[in-house]
Amino acid sequence: MGIWFENKFNGNNGVVRRVSRRNILPKLNFSYTSIIIFVNVVAFIAFIILMNLVGEMRMISWVALMPSTIVAGQALWTFVTSIFMHAGFAHLFVNMISLMFIGNFVEKLIGKKRFVSLYFAGGLFAGLFFVLIAMATGTDLNVYAVGASGAIFALGGLLAILTPRLPVLVFFIIPMPMWAAMGFLMFGIWALSAGFGLPIGNMAHLGGLIVGLGYGFFLRRKYPRKTKMISKYFAR
Repeated sequence: MGIWFENKFNGNNGVVRRVSRRNILPKLNFSYTSIIIFVNVVAFIAFIILMNLVGEMRMISWVALMPSTIVAGQALWTFVTSIFMHAGFAHLFVNMISLMFIGNFVEKLIGKKRFVSLYFAGGLFAGLFFVLIAMATGTDLNVYAVGASGAIFALGGLLAILTPRLPVLVFFIIPMPMWAAMGFLMFGIWALSAGFGLPIGNMAHLGGLIVGLGYGFFLRRKYPRKTKMISKYFAR
């Protein structure tokens, strides 16, 4: 996905009790984010080992999400396994770096339970949205989809609503507020995939983003005072 937080947080009055300059930076601890990253890395290594034992295509068919297979009522577990699989080391690295920063931030911001619920809801809906669009358009029915990007886009969509002016670095170098970064990533990656024919699951990304935006609007409506303070605290 490619987002890195700038070290620019305003305010020192403790508006957000559980989040501060000191503890917002990601650490290697037993946070749920760290556990998810660990599972992704272990799953990737296990996939490489098993692929050499049973064959690449057989292994892919067991763990990757393919719309035509789902339509046939087969391999429904791939809605889950595909969230933890990646197409290569570069794919895994970019997603896990993004998750390390975004995940730790969201986990501290809304709490562990809400974070985990949003992560998996985003990942599962991303896969479902990918399948539904493939069925509706008749395209990508036999294309495999893997990766945590849909779940990560859900986290980013939440931040675009709760902390829209939070300064981040897109692709680790381009400074933008959070709301613009999510739009830039969504449509920028889409344009790259269309222009260069890259196999990127744009519909899965969009599905995850929809979940994050929806949950962000829900929290903003349910907790208007708190979310307003959060937005103000994490602004330039």
